[in-house]
Amino acid sequence: MAKCAGHLGMVVIENEPLFFSDRDGRYYPTLRLLHKYPLMMPRLRVDRGAIKFVLSGANIMVPGLTSAGATIHDDVEKETPVAIYAEGKEHALAIGFTLMSTAEMRETNKGIGVETMHYLNDGLWKITQLH
Repeated sequence: MAKCAGHLGMVVIENEPLFFSDRDGRYYPTLRLLHKYPLMMPRLRVDRGAIKFVLSGANIMVPGLTSAGATIHDDVEKETPVAIYAEGKEHALAIGFTLMSTAEMRETNKGIGVETMHYLNDGLWKITQLH
C-alpha cells in the first residue's frame, strides 16, 4: 500500500500500481490493469464528441452516454464504478463513478452521469513503476 498526495492511496505489487483509492476509501483498478482485464468492470461508451473532454479530465455528461454513437453496455445503479470506453476505440479511456443509475440516464438524458476518477495520460497513468 502506498499513500500519495491528495488523499490518494494505491495498492502496488512488484512496484506496479494496480488499484487506487479515493478519499472515501473506495478502490478502483488503474487503467493499465483494466486494459489487461477489460471485463472486470461494468462498461459505458461515450460518443466521439465526448472523447476530448474525457481525456482532459471532465466529468461525463449524460448526453455523451445516450447519443447515437454511445452505448450503455451494462445497466448499473447509482454510485457504481464503471469503465468508460469511446466510440471507435478498443481500450477504456477512463474510470469513473456513476452519479445516477443507467435507467435514470436514459430517462432524464441530462446532467452529469459519471464522475471521472482516472483517465488516460493523467498523473496516475504516468506512474508506470514505483521505486
